[in-house]
Amino acid sequence: MKSIEEAEREITEEFSCLNDWQDRYEYIIELGKKLSEFPEDKKTDDNKVKGCQSSVWLVTEQKDGKIYFLADSDSAIVKGLVAILIRVLSGRTPDEIIDSKLEFIDKIGLRQHLAQTRANGLAAMIKQIKMYALAYKLKQTC
Repeated sequence: MKSIEEAEREITEEFSCLNDWQDRYEYIIELGKKLSEFPEDKKTDDNKVKGCQSSVWLVTEQKDGKIYFLADSDSAIVKGLVAILIRVLSGRTPDEIIDSKLEFIDKIGLRQHLAQTRANGLAAMIKQIKMYALAYKLKQTC
C-alpha cells in the first residue's frame, strides 16, 4: 500500500492536470460516485459527522491494526471530498491517521476554493476521522 505522502502526491498530480476549478469540482464529484455502497441501515444520527451542513455518514472497521472507513453524503461535492479523505486515510494505523498533515488539501487549493460552509464541513470530517483513530489507539493501549 502507498504511504499517506504518496497518496497525497498522487492526488496533487491528478488535480494539477485539471485546468480550472470547474473541472476540479467535476472530478471531485466523479470521485464521490466511486465510493463503495454505504448501507442504508448505517445512515443514523450516531454515524453522522457533526459540523457538516450536508448529511455525511462515516463508519469504521478495524482489521489487523488498521482502520477502514466507509462514508456517504447527500451532497455530490461533499461525497467527493470524503472520498478523497478515505483514499488517503483508509487502511492506515491509528498513529498514521493521527499524525497525517493532509498537506495536499492546501497544495491543490481545495480549502481556498470551497465555500466557508464546505470548508468547515471538510474540517469536521477530518476531525471525526482523527477522533476515530484516537479512540482505536486508546482502546489498543488499554
